[in-house]
Amino acid sequence: MMTRPSDPAFVSADRLPIDPVCGMEVDPDTELRADYGGHTYYFCNPSCLTRFTADPRAALRPAPPTSAAADAIYTCPMHPEIRQRGPGACPICGMALEPATVTLDDAPDAELIDMTRRFWIAGLLGLPVFVFAMAEMFAPAGVHRAVNVRLADWIQLALATPVVLWAGWPFFERAWASIVNRSPNMFTLIGAGVGAAYVYSVVATVAPGAFPAGFAMHGRVEPYFDTAVVVTVLVLLGQVLELRARRRTSDALKGLLGLAPRTARRADDDVDVPLADVRVGDRLRVRPGEKIPVDGIVLEGRTWVDESMVTGEPLPVEKEAGSRVTGGTVNGAGAFVMRAELVGSDTLVAQIVQMVAEAQRSRAPIQRVADRVAAYFVPAVVAVSVGAFVAWSVWGPEPRLALALVSAVAVLIIACPCALGLATPMAIMVGTGRGAAAGVLIRNAEVDKTGTLTEGQPRVVAIEPTGPASDELLRRAAAVEQASEHPLAGAVIDAAKARGLAWPSGVPFESVTGSGVTGQVEGREVVIGNAALLRDRGIDTSRFEHRAAAWRADGWTVIYVGVGGSAVGVIAVADPIKASTPEALQALRDEGLRVVMVTGDSRATAEAVAARLALSRDDVYADVLPDRKRDIVRDLQSHGRIVAMAGDGINDAPALAEAAVGIAMGTGTDVAMESAGITLVKGDLRALVRARRLSRATMRNIRQNLFLAIVYNAVGVPVAAGVLYPFIGLLVSPIWASAAMTFSSVSVIVNALRLRRIHL
Repeated sequence: MMTRPSDPAFVSADRLPIDPVCGMEVDPDTELRADYGGHTYYFCNPSCLTRFTADPRAALRPAPPTSAAADAIYTCPMHPEIRQRGPGACPICGMALEPATVTLDDAPDAELIDMTRRFWIAGLLGLPVFVFAMAEMFAPAGVHRAVNVRLADWIQLALATPVVLWAGWPFFERAWASIVNRSPNMFTLIGAGVGAAYVYSVVATVAPGAFPAGFAMHGRVEPYFDTAVVVTVLVLLGQVLELRARRRTSDALKGLLGLAPRTARRADDDVDVPLADVRVGDRLRVRPGEKIPVDGIVLEGRTWVDESMVTGEPLPVEKEAGSRVTGGTVNGAGAFVMRAELVGSDTLVAQIVQMVAEAQRSRAPIQRVADRVAAYFVPAVVAVSVGAFVAWSVWGPEPRLALALVSAVAVLIIACPCALGLATPMAIMVGTGRGAAAGVLIRNAEVDKTGTLTEGQPRVVAIEPTGPASDELLRRAAAVEQASEHPLAGAVIDAAKARGLAWPSGVPFESVTGSGVTGQVEGREVVIGNAALLRDRGIDTSRFEHRAAAWRADGWTVIYVGVGGSAVGVIAVADPIKASTPEALQALRDEGLRVVMVTGDSRATAEAVAARLALSRDDVYADVLPDRKRDIVRDLQSHGRIVAMAGDGINDAPALAEAAVGIAMGTGTDVAMESAGITLVKGDLRALVRARRLSRATMRNIRQNLFLAIVYNAVGVPVAAGVLYPFIGLLVSPIWASAAMTFSSVSVIVNALRLRRIHL
């Protein structure tokens, strides 16, 4: 057998070495060998040795995965313990399986393509069947005499057969799997109902004499192909919508994986290599403005790095030899050399993706309530159907067997789970159209700071000295900062623009990595940065230290400005609290919710923001990384809390997915919004209060819909079984069972539409 391992073997005690070029096992006594990178490699023939010596790194590059879709491990979103190779359906709930690991594989979703094709073909073939049935049901008697209805029946049989036996075949497979696994679900009901309606209709078309004359309408036994077709098309539509929703979430996670660059530059030979070729211990060079390729440690150089992707905080972090850096974050103005420590699926970005995917599978959304009902409902319906057949066969009037068959089929048709299946998704669809929808009652709320409680962008919030002198200080600072790529420089320039100030362009500029910038403005040297930079230039900053200390206590970043060898002022930069935040938090408290702030920012900054928002110290978590945010959510849930997490960044995605309700800011990232259950389009937390009201109304509507669906079945199934026949002689024909099934679905839809009129 030929293999190509990702890490070619050398000589092993329990296996032969592998030729790294062709993947064949090799006799370790061969003379065809080569040393590279401190290891000895063995070859099966001279051509492999020649290819290896020509380009060893190419030969050692891992082979691309073969047939990714077929070889990948798939799992069930509702039952993560179900794992198998390749796509399929869950043997417990019947849901389509999804890949357990998110990758950058751009291969099309074969299952979505297949289900979409089945839906469109079923819809095109099924539409004439539905039109035939409706025309026949409501047309005047004269029309029935003029139209060759027997020909129409055969046309419906020809059209309905591919719809049921081809387009709907996956549902029969899932129904059979549920029976084999003794785990009845919605597909058991669908398979039984559609199968019964189709078989009944085929018999009614091919051998109508098998039914008693008393069941003839308009002088004949009518088929119910429309029931089988409509149910199949509706279930196919539901599958397509579900698979598309999963695809959108997967695309967002792939976008997160795509944050890392596709290549890395080796420091030893300054050659760009594919990211997949980077190994632990490799020395990599990162140039100014580039994305950091993998997680590692800085070996040489000094810079600042935008880590907002990880921490959510907008201010850059200084890095020097010994500092840790994270793949996907953005390097600033300095260049550095790093050593790769974590690569591939071990990087922080890959771990965040996996955490989000696992969290999304771990929670059962309200849409699956119908499956839990079906676990009891399916056996009950089947038992009633069998019981009705036996009862009519033993005690019914002649012709007993025909009446028994009609009764059993009517039970399965009237119990077909359209209303039960529509009860939840219809309410959620209308609710989301109204504004936002959530599946639980929120009793405990948790929010990220940056971008959720605050603006998420650094701004100048104070200047010392004040008055006209502050304008001159800001003008000179903007003149120097205009050439800087530092995020704080943007805050200074924005503040100068807001005041309508003008400054000279083309100022001579020098960046002092990790400390600040200097430049010549109108013949005078201007130094902007931290206190250490000014002191290194012989500038005394003591007159501003008291003010600077007070600002730091408020969690603000302090920039010192020196002109002509003297300190002339300080500028405070901070991420300001949104104007709507205090009002929104008070409204949440008035609703009885506890608000907890979780942030990757420092303890000092977090407590300063908390103080202005009247949050207690016990409700503040600072210096929190993505996995820790998720752990905080889990800890609150373990104490019986129902947690809603509000956030806007990639770093919030695992916690958003873990929480009972994830609430994303519409101004945030795609990954955050796809991981959340609710998105506040304008990024205003006041909308969270309205979303909660809508959530409660939606849940109330779902319960009403489930009540209607269950009551309909509780009444309809016994009637279809013939329980009223001894009293009033009523035996429901399958066509009326089909009509009743349709009416139940319409009642659920009409009730769900009431959500459009609720006041928020």
